[in-house]
Amino acid sequence: MLSIFETIFTTTQLTGEQLLIASLTSILCGLFVAFIYRINNQCSKSFLISLVVLPAIVQIVIMMVNGNIGAGVAVAGAFSLVRFRSAAGKGQEISAIFLVMAVGLATGMGYIGMAVLAAVCISVIMLILTVADFSSMKKEERILKIQVPENLDFEGKFDEILSKYLISYELEEVKTANMGSLYKLRYRVLLSKGTSVKEMVDELRTKNGNLEIALQRPISQSDEL
Repeated sequence: MLSIFETIFTTTQLTGEQLLIASLTSILCGLFVAFIYRINNQCSKSFLISLVVLPAIVQIVIMMVNGNIGAGVAVAGAFSLVRFRSAAGKGQEISAIFLVMAVGLATGMGYIGMAVLAAVCISVIMLILTVADFSSMKKEERILKIQVPENLDFEGKFDEILSKYLISYELEEVKTANMGSLYKLRYRVLLSKGTSVKEMVDELRTKNGNLEIALQRPISQSDEL
């Protein structure tokens, strides 16, 4: 009985049984990765289909190369063109693509056990990190935008009010607007538990001349690579 770390290709001659085993493993691993990826990610139907068939495609290519270094380098160059012929994707999408390609490489070399192990373990790890909101922003974090007239000395003007209602706050951006007649202040703030947003905004309005104030959730940063 072969170990999961051994190849099923014991000779240089490829048999139909070996091809069938490798191909089925590639498709099943691709299906598993696509299923796990789909649980907590929005993606297109074409992307999921690509995750399913890509391992089998890579597997066939590796089988055809059959240890030829020159051909292997040419294949690697051909695959690299895919990156430049497509739009930049999310980090998780690119990770999933590399995973299914690694599975195809493993099955193409006959390492069926390693292909299954890699597909299952890495997919489950990615799912756990996604469900656990790994490295996500704090839920009570907000962006506070305050407009002030140009003749108002805003430095330290709102500190007393912000300290009263917020756990922390940081002035991230100051810019002019309306031909320089207004300043726009942008704070990243962390709300205290039970904070009355209305009361805070009402107090801020008394300090900024009743100009526009906005409190909103931070815009999620793109996770493209």
